[in-house]
Amino acid sequence: MEQARVRRLGQKCLVILALALLSIACKNEVKEPIQTVEVIEPEEVYEFGFNLKDYFVKRDTIRKGDSFGEILQRNQIDYSKIFQIAQLTKDSFDITKLQIGKPYTLLCSNDSLKEPKCFIYQPTKTDYVVVNFQDSIHAYSSTKPIKYVEKEVSGIIESNISEALDKQGKSVILAYKMSDVYAWTIDFFRLQKNDKFKVIYTEKYIDDSIYAGIDQIKAAYFEHKGEPFYAFQFETDTVKGLKDYFSEDAKNLRRAFLKAPVEYKRISSRYNLNRRIALYGNRVRPHKGTDFAADIGTPIRSTANGTVIESARRGGNGNYVKVKHNSTYTTQYLHMRNRAVKVGDFVKQGDIIGYVGMTGNTSGPHVCYRFWKNGKQVDPFKQKLPEAEPISDSLKAEYLQFIKPIKIQLDNIEYSYPIETEEQVLEIQTNQDNAITYTK
Repeated sequence: MEQARVRRLGQKCLVILALALLSIACKNEVKEPIQTVEVIEPEEVYEFGFNLKDYFVKRDTIRKGDSFGEILQRNQIDYSKIFQIAQLTKDSFDITKLQIGKPYTLLCSNDSLKEPKCFIYQPTKTDYVVVNFQDSIHAYSSTKPIKYVEKEVSGIIESNISEALDKQGKSVILAYKMSDVYAWTIDFFRLQKNDKFKVIYTEKYIDDSIYAGIDQIKAAYFEHKGEPFYAFQFETDTVKGLKDYFSEDAKNLRRAFLKAPVEYKRISSRYNLNRRIALYGNRVRPHKGTDFAADIGTPIRSTANGTVIESARRGGNGNYVKVKHNSTYTTQYLHMRNRAVKVGDFVKQGDIIGYVGMTGNTSGPHVCYRFWKNGKQVDPFKQKLPEAEPISDSLKAEYLQFIKPIKIQLDNIEYSYPIETEEQVLEIQTNQDNAITYTK
């Protein structure tokens, strides 16, 4: 018995020793780190007020022959549902007004069926219409947020301003806008070498990232033939939203007539009595107007106070309006989509008299602006027209205070010289990145 008891005690000791050795081994063992898997959720992307990750997104453009109904039918929406959608949204959205080439988006269910839930149409880069039929059927219009980025540019003329801007990677549209600001002050077709310019302007970006072009010039400085010309934009009529450009001593840079009747993209054809047209066998076909290219529907404004003496649709003129300003000057506005005034109406400078269209003989949307002096059609840009009224005395003090910091900003802009090295390119890019941004 005694031997058995000793044997059991020995076994217990061996077990205890083994456990002790195992414990020491575990302490010395290098533990592997616990592996964790990071779950990355897809980024939320919002557009048109919707979280796009919740949908299967289809994008396309309106094609010839497309209609609202055909687009939805192609995407498995039956005719009865299409009819219901059209009826319930007709007061908010005219489904017959889809234009070829304009983009649209279908937000579809994010499953195997991919059933359309929303139709979104974009008539312009910033405006859009939502036809929502995923819950209740309704339609509404909205506008994408626009960010305005303030930038600066300067240069020294070697041959022309477009070349000076192009060397810095700037759009030629900026040259057009500058020529508009100084239309009555500087002849941009007769600039001289070593003329200088500085400009503060804004660019537009849709959804913070999509470049949408140059918005407007805030202020400019031009040195032509050694003479300085400042220009500052200032709103003179908050009701109509009318803005104009004035010198540092509050003198109006324009004349009694607005330089253009529309916010235009470009001058597509100038007054030219010797114009030749290939379509007519290269024969001389005088053009006694100035064509301002602009989007259909752009408001057309009277360039000066006057009385409407004609408002009609006739032949190649299409829809047009003619305004008599005084015994010396008369203006005419052709190819309107529709007219907003009638004979006998008195209009003030800046009043809307119609909208840009393509009626009559025209190959694209524009307004042909014609100008009479003493009964003879002339080029308005070559006339010595009466000066416009300066800023009113009640606004002058406000204006002079308003331009103080802007003038300091202009004066501190250094002139940019033609790019020759990579270092200069990097410096320009750095300066462009240092911009002021704001949204509307």
